[in-house]
Amino acid sequence: MRHRVNGATALVVALSGATAVVFGAFGAHALRGLLDGQGMQTWHTGVEYHFWHTLALFAAALGLPAGGGRKAAIVLFAVGIVLFSGSLYALTLGAPRWVGIITPVGGLAFIAGWLAAGWSLARGASTN
Repeated sequence: MRHRVNGATALVVALSGATAVVFGAFGAHALRGLLDGQGMQTWHTGVEYHFWHTLALFAAALGLPAGGGRKAAIVLFAVGIVLFSGSLYALTLGAPRWVGIITPVGGLAFIAGWLAAGWSLARGASTN
């Protein structure tokens, strides 16, 4: 069931999708030949998780029942994209190695986002 989406959430979904495309294209074109195989793989992993969790953001915004679980899922997916994918992008572009400490925090945000989405679905099912 489709729900109303506020402007801030719509903006986050739109920016996430747009930046996923930009970063994917940047990696495929501008970084090709500049990075070794490991660097390209790291960039690709960041883009892949960025895209998948943009789709999760979109689905959460449109399909999850209104409430705290939906809000938490949206925030956690967005935070996960910034921390997980963002840290991989930064590392690939030469950020200090300590930035890698941030990557698993983003992964935990993704996991928590999926758990919040499941909780939201379960709560929504129990009220129907």
